Amino acid sequence: MRILITGAAGMVGRKLIARLAKDGSLRGRKISSLDLHDIVPPETPAGLDASIHTGDLAEAGAAAKLVASRPDVIFHLAGIVSGEAEANFDLGYRVNLDGTRALFDAVRLAAFHPRLVFTSSIAVFGAPFPDVIPDEFHPTPLTSYGTQKQMSEALLADYTRRGFFDGIGIRLPTICVRPGKPNKAASSFFSGIIREPLAGQEAILPVPRSVLHTHASPRSAVGFLIHAAEIDGDRVGPRRNLTMPGVAVTVGEQIEALERIAGAEVVKRIREQPDETIWAIVKGWPTRFEASRARELGFKAESSFDEIIRAHIEDELNGKVN
Repeated sequence: MRILITGAAGMVGRKLIARLAKDGSLRGRKISSLDLHDIVPPETPAGLDASIHTGDLAEAGAAAKLVASRPDVIFHLAGIVSGEAEANFDLGYRVNLDGTRALFDAVRLAAFHPRLVFTSSIAVFGAPFPDVIPDEFHPTPLTSYGTQKQMSEALLADYTRRGFFDGIGIRLPTICVRPGKPNKAASSFFSGIIREPLAGQEAILPVPRSVLHTHASPRSAVGFLIHAAEIDGDRVGPRRNLTMPGVAVTVGEQIEALERIAGAEVVKRIREQPDETIWAIVKGWPTRFEASRARELGFKAESSFDEIIRAHIEDELNGKVN
């Protein structure tokens, strides 16, 4: 079993690699080697043979070199985040769309048939929304990032229909609590208002506490990817892009969960400071999802935001709060 991971230096990529190294197998077969690609060198995992690749996936010939080893499974995680894609139009389309199509075409031209798992986003949906968004709700993105993801979803479905690869697209909710430093995603504050206070630092809340959003932990994100790699494609059928389950809570409910777990003094480290640029993006985002197809197909997430916080404390803080 040979596996290619693009975006391997990112948070989800690192955690996926760690899970694969721990499991040692995928789809019932022993993992023989990993090809890890990103714009910066990914870390080499312990216990698995890995080849490190760096560079721009959209550059001519780059994707063809990556798939020359004919991997059995490809996890396509590479991309730039929502806020950055909105701020830099050309870069967003080059990375999130051109790089994706280059990879898909490289697989097509190499004439092999891997399982290809693509990380899409709930940003493919745009307002106005029903209270709960069903699986049949039509994608109408209101951001460049969401548009890039929707276009990639359409390519994935068509390339799968044509038999070029066996694709599964997973629309991730906001992954929270993300470890490390804040990134350029407009959603970064969702993690920041939990991560920073737990680490003894001040956090900025740029939107109203009434904002409702759906989240899943990094643990769940990795679980989604593994399950997408292993699921029977015939069960999925022709509609290859799936909205993942998650926990829908308001920002205020996030903070209440933090107080239940870590106490009032930790919550005091959150400072409300409105940011109109972030609010303009966030208020056009979807809120809660039915995700019936994904649940029926065996995709699982947390059932409460308390669970998400506890997972972060266990995985990133060794079970301790500052």
